[in-house]
Amino acid sequence: MRKALSRIKVTPFLLLCIMGGLAIFSSTMSKNPTLPLFATSLGVSKLTLGFIASASTVVGIVVSIPAGVLSDIIGRRRVILVAGFVFASAPFFYLLVHQPWQLAVVRVYHGLATAILGPVAMAAVADTFDKGRGERMGWYSSSTMVGRFIAPLVGGALITGFGNSFHWVYVACGISGALAFLMAIRLPLSSKKTGSMTQALAGRGRQTGREILTILGNRRILLTSSVEAVQYFSFGFLETFLVVFLEGKLSAVTIGLLFTIQIVAATFTKPIMGRLSDRYGRIRMIVAGLFLSGLVIVFMPLVGGYYVLLALLIGAYGLGLATTTASTAAFVADSVRATGHGTALGVLSSVMDVGQSTGPILGGALIAALSYEPAFAIIGGAVSLYAISYGLLMRRTSAGTATTVI
Repeated sequence: MRKALSRIKVTPFLLLCIMGGLAIFSSTMSKNPTLPLFATSLGVSKLTLGFIASASTVVGIVVSIPAGVLSDIIGRRRVILVAGFVFASAPFFYLLVHQPWQLAVVRVYHGLATAILGPVAMAAVADTFDKGRGERMGWYSSSTMVGRFIAPLVGGALITGFGNSFHWVYVACGISGALAFLMAIRLPLSSKKTGSMTQALAGRGRQTGREILTILGNRRILLTSSVEAVQYFSFGFLETFLVVFLEGKLSAVTIGLLFTIQIVAATFTKPIMGRLSDRYGRIRMIVAGLFLSGLVIVFMPLVGGYYVLLALLIGAYGLGLATTTASTAAFVADSVRATGHGTALGVLSSVMDVGQSTGPILGGALIAALSYEPAFAIIGGAVSLYAISYGLLMRRTSAGTATTVI
């Protein structure tokens, strides 16, 4: 057994996957199902909950592009270390929260970590692999989803096990974040850089601005980034308000299990979907996944039984999420040179965060005005219609190919 274990080579890619899994486990457990329940215990309204839930994602809109650009200039590893420090420190600040505004401030700080890590880690994967890029990006994303699907179950169990106290769940988040930081320190990524910090802040400003404008002017990249935004718009809505919808009907640990199983489905299918997109083209996979996700959301609040809802999440939404997101990042990475991976994926992440941060805000407003069933129907229908629109807009382009823009 020892000989077999000794033969396992811990490659930079494997270490990156482990670090990503620990980091996302930490950040997810701090919000699902913990955040809505913690915020409710502070007496916030559903509309205010939407804004608090969006606070960390809003940071990504502002930070993801600069983080990606910076990683192109000073190297991926240095920027990942900054994210690791935030993952390690942010969870402990929740222990000091007693007012809703304090919770919002902590969420903003915590949001820096995922805003930085998301595009930079994916850029590191894109740097390493040209052939089979979609599959490798799928494996990295699945490693983070392992953390994402374990987190709701562990978080719900800790909350229930300690008498609905949130103290120990945030301690567990802090321990996991610290382990992720230690992994980041050990990460043997190349420290290759094209400039210094001074150049990043000043000397390359015009060149970087031109690169960003070129990416934003590329129709294929912008449309595909908007798909990512729409997909995570629906995900942000679900992870906030499906929890509140089920509160009182199910225990915290059961709600956590629900989301755990949903993400399990996405985790195990994402590398497969990435491989299929490598072989058969990105666009058709994106359309199918997004349409399926939207269709499922329409029916979620109408399902009578818990186990039927569970099966619906496993068989449909998780698969739709995996199918869409396995192709979007790979499509954007295909469209730029290696020296622009960080910038391009930063743009993708920033646009995605627009969607994820808008989901809870718009969802909260719709639920407050119309109730749950109409809100789910409107949001799910809009997501499916956007999938059809994306397919029509991209119809004139050849599926699965791209033009290098920078």
